[in-house]
Amino acid sequence: MDDGDKQRLAHGERAPRRERASYGERASRFDGATLWTLRVPDGPAPPVLPDGCMDLLWIDGRLLVAGPDTRAHVPDVVAGGRYAGIRFAPGTAPALLGVPAHELRDRRVGLADLWPGALVRTLTERVAEAAEPAAALEAIALRRAAGTAPPDALLRSVVAHLDAGRSVAETARAVGLGARRLHRRSLAAFGYGPKTLARILRLRRALDLARSGIPYAEAAVMAGCTDQAHLAREMRDLTGTTLTAHLAGP
Repeated sequence: MDDGDKQRLAHGERAPRRERASYGERASRFDGATLWTLRVPDGPAPPVLPDGCMDLLWIDGRLLVAGPDTRAHVPDVVAGGRYAGIRFAPGTAPALLGVPAHELRDRRVGLADLWPGALVRTLTERVAEAAEPAAALEAIALRRAAGTAPPDALLRSVVAHLDAGRSVAETARAVGLGARRLHRRSLAAFGYGPKTLARILRLRRALDLARSGIPYAEAAVMAGCTDQAHLAREMRDLTGTTLTAHLAGP
């Protein structure tokens, strides 16, 4: 509540209703990716929690790349802004972008820092003129994928094993890699080692369960945490907030 709202309440007036940021998403034609849009009519946007993914973004008329996060990221957006993106599944974007994921960890960089400037200017104009920027971003990804090598299928198996709750050691054995090779390839594909990716995926599972109405303690164990206290520590370490505060937010 700002000073103006307080003055209106003091005079018996009702404070104006503030709209929250609205977010929508849908599956992309790009394998494993998701298209999303964000509108921020008033106030801040909710923080983006780590998810192992990377995004191609359309923000303030610019094309940006969001690297894999190890902590919650507060978007730099303004009231009245509309934003769009395509979120790539873990391990998918580095082959498409032509840069190892760890070089973009916890960063937002201009696409022009990664691709030729003339190409990015053309793509920027194309997205700016599009009726639906998210669909234009999808078209960029599909066109780029047609001319680049596909992501390593073995890394998709790594994600599947870790997301199923298997340990890093079990995952390494299942995919036929030693611990050091798995770590090196994970850095390039996901931006961090398999242990960090496993923690992030486990937290996402717990949050999904908690959002569905399952009690925190039960959600923690189902997701692979030792107990609710373990989940609370992971939530604080990876997001800087609590389960209750996050789930009550926008």
